[in-house]
Amino acid sequence: MNSHFTSTAKAKSLPLLCQQRLDDERQLFASDYQKYYLEGETKAQHIGEPYLLHNPGSTRGVLLIHGLMAAPEEVREWADFLFSKGFTVYAPRMAGHGTSADDLAQRKRGEWIESVNRGHEILKMCCDRITVAGFSTGGAIALHQAISKPNTFEALISISAPLKFKTFSAHFARPVNLWNSALRTFDSLMPSIVNTALLRKEFATNHADNPHINYLRCPVSSIAEIQRLMKGVEKNIATLSIPTLIIHGTHDPKVDVESARELFKKLPDGEKYYKEIDFHLHGIIRGYIAQTVFREVDNFLNSPRQTTKRGFNRET
Repeated sequence: MNSHFTSTAKAKSLPLLCQQRLDDERQLFASDYQKYYLEGETKAQHIGEPYLLHNPGSTRGVLLIHGLMAAPEEVREWADFLFSKGFTVYAPRMAGHGTSADDLAQRKRGEWIESVNRGHEILKMCCDRITVAGFSTGGAIALHQAISKPNTFEALISISAPLKFKTFSAHFARPVNLWNSALRTFDSLMPSIVNTALLRKEFATNHADNPHINYLRCPVSSIAEIQRLMKGVEKNIATLSIPTLIIHGTHDPKVDVESARELFKKLPDGEKYYKEIDFHLHGIIRGYIAQTVFREVDNFLNSPRQTTKRGFNRET
C-alpha cells in the first residue's frame, strides 16, 4: 500500500490535537517552501513534507529523522518498512530542509532539534512506546534526543552518525565558518568600504547519493553545527541507558566508520548492539542495501530485552 495513501487514509483515527499539530507542520513547510524556493535546486514539494504513517491498532511508534541536506523522503523506504511491521511512524522535517541550501545556511542545530521535538510531541499523542531513530545527521539528532530526554524513549537507533568526516572541506568547516562570520560582521559595520562576498566560502559541493532528494550545495555553517552537536553527544553518550543499535557502512566515503566504533565503545555496558554493513556509499537506507539494514533494525526492535553487553558485529 502506498505510504502517501496510508498517511491520509488513517487520518480519521488520529486524535484531533495530533491532526492539528500535523497540519501545522505541513503548513510551516509549505510557507518555507514558497519563501525559499530556488529554481533548479528546490525539489518537488512532496520530497520535503513531513508525514505520519499511523497504525491505529499499535501503541508503538518510531520518530524517524532524516539527514543533512535531505528531507523526510530520504527515510521513506525505512518508514514504509516500519509501518509494514505494525509501527506508527512520524518523519519530521528539520528546519532548513526540503527547501533550498540558502534556507539551511541560516539555521542552527537548535532549530533542527526543535523541529524534532515538535515531531516527538505529535507522535506521543498516538503512541505510548516510542523508539527514536535517524540516519546520518538524523542519527546524531536521535542520539541527542535520547541523551537529553532520559527515560523517555523505548529504544534508540543511530545509523551513520557523523562523529568523524572524511571529506576535506569538513575538516576546515569551523575555521572557515568563523572567517565567513567575521567578514559578514565587517560588512554590516562598514558596508560602504568593501563587499567581502568574494572572500567568503559559504558553500561546499555535495556529491549526493540521492540528488533527487539532497541539496547539491552544503552550507559550511551546517557542518560546523553538526560538529558542535556531535561534541555534545560524544561528551554525554555514556549517560544513555536504553537499548541502542549503532549501524554504519564499512566503506562509507563521507563519514568515517570509526565514528560508529567510537560511539559504540563510549556507550555504557548494557543492551547495546553494533553492526557494520559492507557498502561503498554513505546512503545505506535506500535501494537494495537498505534491506540488509532493515533486517538488523527488525531484529533489534523485536529482540527480547536483555542486560548483557553485545560486541562488534562486522558484516563481511
